[in-house]
Amino acid sequence: MSAATKSLSATGRRKNATARVRMSEGSGTITINGRPFDEYFATLPLQNAVLAPFQQAKLLNRFDLDVTTKGGGLHGQAGAIRLAVARALTMFDGELRQELKPQGYLRRDPRMKERKKPGQPGARKRFQFSKR
Repeated sequence: MSAATKSLSATGRRKNATARVRMSEGSGTITINGRPFDEYFATLPLQNAVLAPFQQAKLLNRFDLDVTTKGGGLHGQAGAIRLAVARALTMFDGELRQELKPQGYLRRDPRMKERKKPGQPGARKRFQFSKR
């Protein structure tokens, strides 16, 4: 980061979740919607999903994150934050793109919930067939 840019911001999306990340150099403090990181994501797999781009780039505990996220559930929000963090890291150093792209951290996951169809109870499930 140059002296002119104090912080970087990036946006990530996953399912119906959106995350805006403001990243600045610091000691590794992460706040999500005003709450501490380990309080917001209580389980280890969700925490690892968010920290994965930092671990891949070997930049753990080097940046402070201020995250605003909305929509979706915790898994979708973790995926959205992961994408936003990876995008912010590539803005910080373009060389990191070569490390993050093969792992899939820069790809927006396009999978969405399939809509419910009319005349049936769910997206794929059918009512029980009765011959008589």
